[in-house]
Amino acid sequence: MKNDGFFTEVYKITLLIPSGRVSTYGAIARYLGSPGAARMVGWALNNCHNLDEFIPAHRVANRNGLLSGKHHFQGNKVMQELLESEGIIVVDDKIQHFEKYFWDPNQDLV
Repeated sequence: MKNDGFFTEVYKITLLIPSGRVSTYGAIARYLGSPGAARMVGWALNNCHNLDEFIPAHRVANRNGLLSGKHHFQGNKVMQELLESEGIIVVDDKIQHFEKYFWDPNQDLV
């Protein structure tokens, strides 16, 4: 796969998202120096289910806190259940108080 290097970098950043916090596809893309590559971040996280290592892709949502990647998990509610197990409230596929839980690698990894 020609995107292996980018995907690997996405996985490295995603592994750094603390439990109980969430980031966005765009924030990860900006941190990696590719601000227009939010969809590519999503593709990487969709692909991570094929890896041996657990990548906490459930901690990445869209810029509005919507669980836009939920369909890529084994069940329709798995992403929500994983977030709720970390203390994050999700209602109608949207993270409540998103700004409270938002983890920005551009600020938190400086």
